[in-house]
Amino acid sequence: MADATAGDPASSIKWTHRSLRTLRKGLRCQGVRLSEKTIARLLRDQDFSLRTNRKRLARTQDPQRDRQFRYLTRLRWLYVSLGLPVISVDTKKKELVGNFKNPGRSYRRLARPVLDHDFPSWAVGRAIPYGVYDYAHNDGYMVVGTSHETPAFAGAAIRRWWLDVGRHRYPQAKRLLIEADAGGANDCRKWEWKVALQELADEFGLIITVTHYPPGASKWNPIDHRMFSLISGNWAGEPLVSYPVILHLIRKTRSSKGFHCRARLDTTEYPTKFKATPATKERVRLKPRLVLPKWNYTIWPRSESRKG
Repeated sequence: MADATAGDPASSIKWTHRSLRTLRKGLRCQGVRLSEKTIARLLRDQDFSLRTNRKRLARTQDPQRDRQFRYLTRLRWLYVSLGLPVISVDTKKKELVGNFKNPGRSYRRLARPVLDHDFPSWAVGRAIPYGVYDYAHNDGYMVVGTSHETPAFAGAAIRRWWLDVGRHRYPQAKRLLIEADAGGANDCRKWEWKVALQELADEFGLIITVTHYPPGASKWNPIDHRMFSLISGNWAGEPLVSYPVILHLIRKTRSSKGFHCRARLDTTEYPTKFKATPATKERVRLKPRLVLPKWNYTIWPRSESRKG
């Protein structure tokens, strides 16, 4: 077993890539006859166990990663302590809408039959879930799009959250902190994303500060493990046969710590070829932060004078 053994050097836990059947056959070739149950017991006695892969290794490790995490954490707690809104945003995995297999299991008397292939042409459409997680109140807001994942769609989703939840929950707030990944619809390098935020800032008079997670660190975004994981667990094994079913399953998501989630459907068509012109970029009142300005910046409403 030496050539098929792996383990954690920081503990005594080990595992093997060979199955019990393969081990039984290998032992028989050496004249040792044991049952699979006995082999399993002997493996446990030697600290072997069944293990899955762990996503812990990142190929991209920016040298400023730790500094950004420290700054992001300080800014988040400053806003929370002042009673200002802090939201974490991201796009969840896109889903085909139809009677397709959804990973996971659910209690049923009989297995539910689904289509044998996941061909996009067989789908009713695509669901593009863009989430907004309120850090202080531990609740979520999901906008399910049917068009494309674009910065304009991301900006529209945040706007819907502010109209339905944010402005009522934070009636006196003039500032908003957004935590986002460094890629996707809210890519820190995309001017289209900043243009969408400028429109939001202008409409509601908000001073919007954005902090991005470094490349390869998106799994630390609170929305991933406090909202998306709960939704995935809630609809595990349930085919997403229609948009109303998707919205219903999102709204039913709960946790023991009081998490709940609102959901809305957005059928607007968002074109993918939009590019910000130089004139449009000039109208964005963007002020980079002093700490790591490539990931941290503030967008001021054009009706306000620059301060701070």
